[in-house]
Amino acid sequence: MSVAIVLHRADGAPVSTYFRRAAFGKDDPFAQHREIAWEGPDSMIAGRTSFVGELDVASFPHIETIVVSEGKLTLTAAGAAPLVLGPQTGAVIGCGTSLRIVAESRVQFSFCAAACDKPTKRGITPLRADADFKPSRSLPPEVLLGPAPECRSDNVFTEDGAQYSAGTWDSTPYHRIVRPHRQNEFMHLLAGSVRFAAPDGSMLSMGTGDALFVPQGAAVGWESSDRVAKFYVVQAVQA
Repeated sequence: MSVAIVLHRADGAPVSTYFRRAAFGKDDPFAQHREIAWEGPDSMIAGRTSFVGELDVASFPHIETIVVSEGKLTLTAAGAAPLVLGPQTGAVIGCGTSLRIVAESRVQFSFCAAACDKPTKRGITPLRADADFKPSRSLPPEVLLGPAPECRSDNVFTEDGAQYSAGTWDSTPYHRIVRPHRQNEFMHLLAGSVRFAAPDGSMLSMGTGDALFVPQGAAVGWESSDRVAKFYVVQAVQA
């Protein structure tokens, strides 16, 4: 039993996830290339894309976080310097952003996107492994199966209307019980490895460079034995 949706394996191993080719709305600039692994009633999707070419987008139609796994992608927002994304780097494109997208050769990336009716944060926000980490909340004692971890985060993008946040997070090792996930969450592991436990006792092992998505409400546990760092996207939705 899978406890999370695997989007990408860094070692190139095939994943068992079912992807469907579909656009995210009628103005999706990646409509021809998008592969959706999960779509929720709260207007969020997650999946992967393989793209080569050039796109000029007058107004990006949604919020989208992109993390490159192979190749190089150049994003240039109007009036800003180009941002070049290579493997293990990412960025958030704000809804309403005017930009140019260029991949001179084929690039592959994982994504997590959400609809946004009233955008307030346009532009391109880089995600960085060398983040400006600050101490963040640890886990409550009742869910831990060992010592409490020390956690840090650097949240660089928030769109309140879509309840969408993105950034970088890391933690010392910890072991947590299986419990319903409290929000939709996209993860791209930058360092370390995690074993995600399912209610039936099965495990999903994910390592550095892998990407996955855990829907809100999915019953999942966490076990790590080394430092884990990740890019994340979270969306809190009404239960």
